[in-house]
Order: sequence, then structure tokens, then C-alpha cells
Amino acid sequence: MDKFTEDKLNKFQDFVGYQFKNPRILLQALTTPQYGNENNHPHYEILENLGDAVLKLIISVKMYNEGEDDPGNLTKTKQRIEDNQTFLRVAKEMELWRYIFASNKQKIEGTSILAEVFEAICGAIFLDSDNNLKKVEQIIVDKYFKDWSSMIEQSPHLYKNQLLEYLQNIYKTTPKLDFEYEKFGPDDDSWWVAKFPRIFDQNQEKIVDLPSMLRSEEFKRKKDAEKDLCIKILKYLQEN
Repeated sequence: MDKFTEDKLNKFQDFVGYQFKNPRILLQALTTPQYGNENNHPHYEILENLGDAVLKLIISVKMYNEGEDDPGNLTKTKQRIEDNQTFLRVAKEMELWRYIFASNKQKIEGTSILAEVFEAICGAIFLDSDNNLKKVEQIIVDKYFKDWSSMIEQSPHLYKNQLLEYLQNIYKTTPKLDFEYEKFGPDDDSWWVAKFPRIFDQNQEKIVDLPSMLRSEEFKRKKDAEKDLCIKILKYLQEN
């Protein structure tokens, strides 16, 4: 391992407050697939999947221990906290972009790569600490997931669920939302607009007519565009 890499890993370990027994696991967690494939190095994808499972279990147990005993509430709250946008906000707070090993032309800041690396770090800490969930909870969850209510309020799932609940109460049926998406810009710097919303019942019958001009603003992620459009649909229905 060269000195530049070693110094970068040491800075991250000092920042996060955990010294890895095997720094190569940390290096893997901080390496993008593109950079890893170009340089024949392990990258974060497998650790990302592991970290996602670790976070889900930790969050579920914490919610249960804090008194949540309704399965429906547990599922909805967990979905909102686990949303990639939540992980992206945490990754931005941690300034993870400073520590990631990526190709020169790769854009990192503001992209889903930050959220994926965040999950990979959780997976790496779990493995390096001999599968210790408490260690991940202490180092990551307890430090960066303090204001759960605020995270829930900012989750895209919340707005979609609010819209679905409103439609169900009004039309007495289980609604289904359908959007079209328009992409702008090149693949490595694209933006998305959600538009042409349609609302159907379980028989695929349209249950409400919406103006064709309803569309989201431009966002880097489809989920954010969808969130914006759901807000606009809900506001339109409540005012008309």
C-alpha cells in the first residue's frame, strides 16, 4: 500500500473514530467500482450490500427497543430512514467525498456513490469488528442518526405515502401511481424530471384526471423528482 493511500485511510480512521485491524477492508469500502475495475482492486459493491443489511437490522432493533411494537409503523419508519437520500445526507455531513478512491473523471459529490460508500463503510466496520453490530451502532448510527423525526420528514417515501393515503381516503380504493421520467444531460451528469402523472385503481381504471402540465423540477435522482411531483399532486388535489 503506497503512502498516499495509507495517509488517506489513516485520516478517515481518525475522523470516524475506529482503527481497522485490516485496513484493506476499509480501502475496499472507499473504492468505487469504476476505479477498482480500472486498477484491478476490490471495490465497495459487496460491502455496500452487506452494510445495507446491517443498517436495517440495527435500525429495526433500536426502534423495537425504543418501544415501537406496531409492525406497520416499524416498516414505514424503517423505509423512510433507510432511503438512499437519508444515507446521502449523512454521507454529505461526513464529507465522505474527501476519502473516496475514484477515477479522475468520476463525479462523486452529490451523487448516489456517497450513499453507497456510506453503506459499504458500515459493512466494513461490521466485518472488521468480528461481526459486531454494536460497534457499527456506536460509531455510525448513534452519531449520525440522532434526529430520526427530521430524517423521516425529509424522506421521499413520506410524500408518496401521504398522497396514497389521501387518495385512498377520498376514493375508497387502493391507488396506484404511474409517472413518466425525462432525462437531461449526459450519463455522468444527468438530471431527471417526473411528469405525466396518472392514478389508477387496482383494475387499472383511472380514478382522477390530473393536468398534463403537472411535472417536477429537475433533480439529480429520480426519487427526488418523484417526491417533488407527489407534493405537487397532493397540493393540487387538496386545492381543487
